[in-house]
Amino acid sequence: MSVLGRIFISGLGWAFAGPIGGLIGWWLGGQLDQSNFGSGFQTGSNGSARPSIGRSAQTRSGDFAIAVLVLIAKVLKADGKILKSEVEYVKQYFIQAFGAESAQEMMVLLKNLLEQNYYVYEVAPQINRHMQLAEKLELLHVLFGISAADGQIDPREIEVITDIAQQLKISTGDFKSIQALFVKNDHQAYQILEITSDASEADVKKAYHRMAARFHPDKVSHLGPDFQKMAEDKFKAINQAYQDIRAHRGF
Repeated sequence: MSVLGRIFISGLGWAFAGPIGGLIGWWLGGQLDQSNFGSGFQTGSNGSARPSIGRSAQTRSGDFAIAVLVLIAKVLKADGKILKSEVEYVKQYFIQAFGAESAQEMMVLLKNLLEQNYYVYEVAPQINRHMQLAEKLELLHVLFGISAADGQIDPREIEVITDIAQQLKISTGDFKSIQALFVKNDHQAYQILEITSDASEADVKKAYHRMAARFHPDKVSHLGPDFQKMAEDKFKAINQAYQDIRAHRGF
């Protein structure tokens, strides 16, 4: 079994089954055939492998990685072309999370997903059933990072990411807050904190504490230290936005 296979077999829970399990069934079946793990799994009616002893309710690192790949494929195809800069961003993301060898294998899995036709509404309910808000916000963070990898965000990619956010029941405020990390403007700091530029000092402080609690990296600690480290980017941006507003207003 490959390095990636070992990671996912030990780190997959709910992604084994359902629509997402069906999308990766071809790959997962090959991994199970190469190992002794196969005896512990059954094949679902859609051809996907699934645990024979039940799935974990909590999202594991493998579940998160598969969900990212499934959604990444939709964003990459949004504008009708796949840029080298976007592919490199995806690769570097997974190198940071899983190491170079596994990242290379994940790119093979992504290539297959890019060749499949499926809709966000088909996989979103499965993600919503098992992922907490903090995990879904990290998914959105990754998708915006990919879209902005070439220095600009194509309107068609924004449209797909907006659809994904709506399907994942992410609020407009949270969406705009994460988008503000990648689209700079005069109100960026306020957008990151999900407030307007005329907010009172008390409201600014309240918003900061609310956002800091919502996006604290500890909320995704169960996904592993690498994913937790990625979540720190948003947390740092919240702190920086608050400090920028304080400096500008003098409080």
